Amino acid sequence: MNGFLISSDSTCDLYIDYVKEHDIRIVPLTYTMEKEGALTEGLDDFTDYSQYVDFYKQLREGGFSRTSMLNYDHHFLHFRKLAEEGAENILHFSLSSGLSTTAQAAKDAAADVMKEYPSCKIYPVDSYAATIGQGALVKEAVRLRAEGKSARDTYEAVKDIPFHIQYSIIANDLYYLKKGGRVSAFAAAAGTVLKIKPVLSFTNEGKLTVVEKCKGMKKAFSWTLEKMKRFPPVEEGRMIWIVHTDAEEEANELAAMVEEKWGYRPDVTIMGPVIGSHVGPGSVSMIWKTKEERQD
Repeated sequence: MNGFLISSDSTCDLYIDYVKEHDIRIVPLTYTMEKEGALTEGLDDFTDYSQYVDFYKQLREGGFSRTSMLNYDHHFLHFRKLAEEGAENILHFSLSSGLSTTAQAAKDAAADVMKEYPSCKIYPVDSYAATIGQGALVKEAVRLRAEGKSARDTYEAVKDIPFHIQYSIIANDLYYLKKGGRVSAFAAAAGTVLKIKPVLSFTNEGKLTVVEKCKGMKKAFSWTLEKMKRFPPVEEGRMIWIVHTDAEEEANELAAMVEEKWGYRPDVTIMGPVIGSHVGPGSVSMIWKTKEERQD
């Protein structure tokens, strides 16, 4: 089992080929797409790029997606299954406790499974983030495991990284943030007319906060590069990653701007349906690791 098992809920937004290659155990969240009065249940376990594109196409066509968080029972069954298979050390990454109760449910379930299986040690990690912020922690754990680090040492190495990850989460419009209660209906209406692109980040409590409002995506990209100048990415163990919600052209535009400035082209991937339900189509977001703690 390569030293120890790495586990995460599906909001880490890692592609299936990477998950399989590194034997990462994923607990999928669910979503419900409502479109023209019909409800369709879905799992956050896409295996093909076209599935992501189709999900955002449905949102653009008037669909609305609701998501469900993982409760205690989901985590308990997940951890117990791994313990029954003989896992002795498990490092598990959860969606931010500032966004849902998932992280606490994982901790509670891990504690109970360890009582039932004393030989199995589970290390729950609160990502204080979601999507690629969470996925970056999983990737760092994979790297450290490959170096021969133990589950305990890897846990100690990654648990403070969330506070050193900077964010620029650029939503295409404010409609989905309004539905999630992040902005008022008045602000959403005004922002849509003015083509405002809200820029969000995570606080150190793992909550989303609006840090800037830019008129147009290009201004939002410029703001992002200015933030990178103020909080430069670390060279060692460089961690820069871009994710989009069916806005591949714009995401690659930002990647090219970063490459020109910093001499490094970030990975570009598409966001999964759970977090994408709350951001909406057309968004572009980026993370990078810094020496300084984030101050948003």
